[in-house]
Amino acid sequence: MSDFTSYASFGQLRSQARQLESQTESLFLTYSSFSQHPPPAPTDEEIKVVKELEETLAKREDILNTLSRILDSEQVSSATKLHHLQRHKEILVEHQKEFIRLKGVVEYERQHTNLLSSVRNDIDTFRSTSSSAPVDPRREADYMLNERTRIDRSNNMVDGILSQAYATREEFGRQRQMLMSIQRRVTSTASRLPGINTIIAKINTRKKRDSLIIATLISVCILFLFFLR
Repeated sequence: MSDFTSYASFGQLRSQARQLESQTESLFLTYSSFSQHPPPAPTDEEIKVVKELEETLAKREDILNTLSRILDSEQVSSATKLHHLQRHKEILVEHQKEFIRLKGVVEYERQHTNLLSSVRNDIDTFRSTSSSAPVDPRREADYMLNERTRIDRSNNMVDGILSQAYATREEFGRQRQMLMSIQRRVTSTASRLPGINTIIAKINTRKKRDSLIIATLISVCILFLFFLR
């Protein structure tokens, strides 16, 4: 594979990766809205958004694997390309974590809403029957037992989410090892090519400057909203 062909393929795939990253963030905004007063069961729209997120994350992982194979096929890997690939993999890991977090939030809010609704209905039913008939101690005991069962089910749901989170953490550990390997390759390549360290330092400086500007802007907005109250 010639240098020009490799660079063209790398550039095209990296452009697709950036587009899918923006698409993922847009889907996150849509998905997070379902945590506000969720219906008893997932709607068709929510199911569609979840499916799109899963497919988008899978596409991004495939693209990054292809980019890794392109760099592996080169006799001397470009430090800039390695740096770009590492950053895309870091963003993918962050988005995978965010997706799991959002799924947990939406599911928790749905279970919480359903539990409150069920409790209110049972209380209303209990009050309506108690107002016209003497209170039966056995009925009160049954009611408390049913509430305990609902709480246990909610706890089981939380345990399931935690188990999934632990499994995902192990996967993130594996990906972290992969990122560390790429970092070592970047360092090794940069040490052999003069001027690369300077370029990478400038990139990191610019990232820190952009982060500082964004943090300052957010602080100013918060203060502005505080004084408007």
